[in-house]
Amino acid sequence: MVIARRPLLTATAAATLLAALWFVPSANATDEPGSRSGPATTVAGDTAAGPRLADTGTGIDTTPYLIGGMTFLGIGAAFVTHSARRADA
Repeated sequence: MVIARRPLLTATAAATLLAALWFVPSANATDEPGSRSGPATTVAGDTAAGPRLADTGTGIDTTPYLIGGMTFLGIGAAFVTHSARRADA
């Protein structure tokens, strides 16, 4: 009896990844330190505002991320084009 090992290894790797991701903590923004209530928490004294996100500062420079993303997108497109031309030859 021949056992197909590749699907078994793939399933094992997927199960291991899912088990590892189970323990990654989630980041929930709350209004008060130590508050463990859900997203329906409102700011004290301001009942109309509802929940607010954490303050991330003024203006994050996303230029390096855009340049890096476009670079990797270009490299990926070049690989796909190269592979398609090579397959035709």
